[in-house]
Amino acid sequence: MSVLLMQLAGPLQSWGSSSRFARRTTEVAPTKSGVVGLLAAAQGRQRTADLSDLATLRFGVRIDQGGTVLRDFQTAHHFASGEAMPVSHRFYLADAVFVAGVEGDRALIEDLHAALRAPVYLPYLGRRSCPPTRPVELHVDHERSLQQALEREPWRAARWYQRRHRNAGRTIELELLVEADARDGQVDSLRDQPLSFDPLHRRYALRGVRRSRVSVPNPYAPRDHDPTSLLGGA
Repeated sequence: MSVLLMQLAGPLQSWGSSSRFARRTTEVAPTKSGVVGLLAAAQGRQRTADLSDLATLRFGVRIDQGGTVLRDFQTAHHFASGEAMPVSHRFYLADAVFVAGVEGDRALIEDLHAALRAPVYLPYLGRRSCPPTRPVELHVDHERSLQQALEREPWRAARWYQRRHRNAGRTIELELLVEADARDGQVDSLRDQPLSFDPLHRRYALRGVRRSRVSVPNPYAPRDHDPTSLLGGA
């Protein structure tokens, strides 16, 4: 099995899993359905295409920079009648950075990596109004598991954010959300397992998510200082 790692960073992101009607919320981290949709678009798949190979990929994400939740109010009118439509509430994550990964067959992972480097349809972070500000692809790891690859990846938060946490210590603790089932211990459930992106019949199933924490090096942590290092010997 191989792992494709991606960085998801942009001014705004929005990853919904239970949004309905005029209230469009966002999860605190990218959803599997959102990232699978990004990968399918990069390959040029139509919304009615078969997703079974992508849906079987194991998915995980690390929260490198949690961002801030924003709410946007949107209004609209019917073109013909001019009648006002209900106000919609749309939620976004501002200034967030994530490292996401998918694990699966080596040939499929390499195809997805190539698609991200030359996408048929440009990627976006949950919604079309949320473009990424960095290249999405990071690299492919053929040696480590998904969990190990997410644990070993350097901290990808913005430099200003890293400098702000320079006094947090030599390492920084980050949250991991990795796909799991009941045999892996206590897990949460999230309805973001994609079954169909067909606009006429979108379908999603529940999947298990295991939460954990990992420590990664803090590049801006102060170095140890020895006040006697400049004193010469007798």
